[in-house]
Amino acid sequence: MVKLSPTSYVVLGMIAMRGPSTSYDLKRAISHSVGYFWPFPHAQLYSEPKSLVAAGLLAVTIEQDGRRRQTYTITEAGRREVQRWLAQPTREQMQVRDIAELKLFFSELAQPADLLLLAKDQVVQHRERIRVYEDMEDRFGDRADVAARMIPLRLGLELERAALLFWQDFEAEQSAASSGGSAGEGSRTGRKGR
Repeated sequence: MVKLSPTSYVVLGMIAMRGPSTSYDLKRAISHSVGYFWPFPHAQLYSEPKSLVAAGLLAVTIEQDGRRRQTYTITEAGRREVQRWLAQPTREQMQVRDIAELKLFFSELAQPADLLLLAKDQVVQHRERIRVYEDMEDRFGDRADVAARMIPLRLGLELERAALLFWQDFEAEQSAASSGGSAGEGSRTGRKGR
């Protein structure tokens, strides 16, 4: 059996849920769902299905004329593999690949004004992501047919709200520090007690 990656399971799971799909269909569906919390290069959505066909987990039909689109469907073996994967415990810790957090690690090398700009930009970005998520919640939250898919959205909202609070505090600390105040350390210790 071929070794499957998380991308393999994204492809198998999406096709199992949405039915026959081209790589382009997958790209669009993932960018509006799983892509919010599991980003990966979309080029993999063109290569991965072919590997899964070779492994017997997907089947492919190819248009005989026109653009010769390839449409993938999940096989019974593919469906069983997704169910086997879902039944396994997850031992890996949550991964956070956040460029802003990486920049914070090296913040002692940065100019104070740059840190303030970073914080302001992050506040805007997290507010926008919260708006997007809340809009999704409003549009799809009452639909029973996608209720299970909405569960990760709740986690996403909580993470975004926590990140927003952090960056708002950090922005206030940086603003106070640049104006000569000392609210930075007091703000940080004040939060610990909450």
